[in-house]
Amino acid sequence: MSDSVFDDESISFLLLINDEQQYSLWPEILPVPQGWQRTQGPMSRQDCMDWLAHHWTDLRPHSLLTSEGARAS
Repeated sequence: MSDSVFDDESISFLLLINDEQQYSLWPEILPVPQGWQRTQGPMSRQDCMDWLAHHWTDLRPHSLLTSEGARAS
C-alpha cells in the first residue's frame, strides 16, 4: 500500500492544466504549483481519473501538436 497522498482515495482531488494543455491529478489539500491552473474538481480521485480517460486522449504537448500541424500544411 502506498503512503503517497496522490494515491489516497479518501481525499478530494483537482485536475490541473499547464500552458502545454497537459493535465495533472492533484490533491486538493496541496497548493497548486506555479505554472498550473485548476480546471476540474474538487472530486474523487476516481472521478478525476475517469474524466482524464474520457477527455485527455492525446498526451502530446500543445507546442508539439502545433509544430506538427505547421509541418503538415
